[in-house]
Amino acid sequence: MKTSFYLRHLFLTILVLSPLLMLAQNGNRSNRPSPPATASGKIGETLVTIDYSSPAVKNRKIWGELVPFGRVWRAGANEATTIEFSQDVLIEGRHLAKGKYSLYTIPGETNWIVIFNKATGQWGTEYDERQDALRVTVKPRKSNKMHEQLTYYVVRNGILMRWENLELPVKIK
Repeated sequence: MKTSFYLRHLFLTILVLSPLLMLAQNGNRSNRPSPPATASGKIGETLVTIDYSSPAVKNRKIWGELVPFGRVWRAGANEATTIEFSQDVLIEGRHLAKGKYSLYTIPGETNWIVIFNKATGQWGTEYDERQDALRVTVKPRKSNKMHEQLTYYVVRNGILMRWENLELPVKIK
């Protein structure tokens, strides 16, 4: 009888604490293999902020293999990468209203499609094309050095993504 009482309490304790332990583990994003990162800066008077998770190359071939050509990619790891503009902008000459967007791409061997999607806060694989606010086509370029971590930069005339042997510039005014 006493043993059954203790087992029941032990079971209830485990039942209550297990979800809390899982939440605590998931809550610390900095311990992930692809840690969180932020790029922020001004383009003219517009504040631009990019929040993303930064995967590493880890001796893998990225473009065309880990990230296949012709398929939607979350432009990072884990949750969808987001980009926020404090004012309306022109992306590659096309209007985009101020606000926060998920950033996706469709990599190609010679051209990439960069997608600004109205849905935010979702896991990166939960892409809904019906929520696209804007799609633009840009040309990637070969980097002159290897970039182990995926990194975004806000530069004078737009944003720049670097990873492995590739740079992807996107013009923003």
